[in-house]
Amino acid sequence: MDDEIRRRLGRETRSRVLGAAHVNRAEAAADPLTAEFQDLITRYAWGEIWTRPGLDHPTRRILVLGTLVALGRWEEFRLHAKAAVTEGALTVDAIKEIVLQQAIYCGVPVANTALEHLRQALAG
Repeated sequence: MDDEIRRRLGRETRSRVLGAAHVNRAEAAADPLTAEFQDLITRYAWGEIWTRPGLDHPTRRILVLGTLVALGRWEEFRLHAKAAVTEGALTVDAIKEIVLQQAIYCGVPVANTALEHLRQALAG
């Protein structure tokens, strides 16, 4: 697969997962400092990894949400949690279950923080 195909598939997948409005904003905000990074994640993360046949998108979303909780990457957690609900991939209850699972493996304080960030993501 060449870069143009990865770029096209990546943009389609990224739009399907995060919503076209988010992707359009991210692309419009790209500048000389960030444009190459935007292209990299579109081709690699979205066009190469998210399009692989080994896992479906709901499973990938679960992995991403759990990883973001574990890493404490709250801005990305809010983005992916809200997108998962608004794009119809996961329910709020499913995300709550992800957070409860992470409470055991990552710690209660991080799960408490994750629930607050989930509340914020769904409110805004």
